[in-house]
Amino acid sequence: MAFSFEDLNSLDINDLKHIGTAPGIVKAFLIAFLCIIVALAGYFLVTTPKLEELEKVEKEETSLKAVFDEKAAKAANLEAYKQQLDEMRQSFGALLRQLPNKTEIETLLTDISQTGISSGLEIDLFKPEGLIPKDFYAEYPIKLKVTGRYHQFAQFISGVAALPRIVTLQNINIEPADKDGGVKLSMELTAVTYQYLDESELEVE
Repeated sequence: MAFSFEDLNSLDINDLKHIGTAPGIVKAFLIAFLCIIVALAGYFLVTTPKLEELEKVEKEETSLKAVFDEKAAKAANLEAYKQQLDEMRQSFGALLRQLPNKTEIETLLTDISQTGISSGLEIDLFKPEGLIPKDFYAEYPIKLKVTGRYHQFAQFISGVAALPRIVTLQNINIEPADKDGGVKLSMELTAVTYQYLDESELEVE
């Protein structure tokens, strides 16, 4: 018996009650249709979420591999890092030893003043400004105004650089000592030294 799609269009819902007596091609079509529906439902309801979960897991795996590689590289260089840390601690300790403590500040001020005098400079102003707390240290600026010649200024700066404690010279300004001219010059500057603050001093601050 011939069967066409027009016959499908003419099917009524009540005809499904008699599906057992329907032509074979109708049964085959309905079975194929149901299989497609089930397959699509399975894909969207089961497979798609699993694929999304798989993609998420793959991304996590890539991230974990990167973390693992980074930690493995650090572990491989652990001894080198330890040695580098020890060297940094030693260098830091050496720098700290160059920072005067509270009792050494007065001695350092005397050393700076004596360096100026021994360089042949006339000291017009020598004014310690007091401690300015920072993190674990404090700055101790000293305002200076001296009179002399270029080579004496150079000798003074060289002498300050040779002191066993760290001193930086800032805001240097040189101009003629006399408005009418002359060989003598006036130099104003700020000499800054640094004091290490121990834990008790940090708590006070």
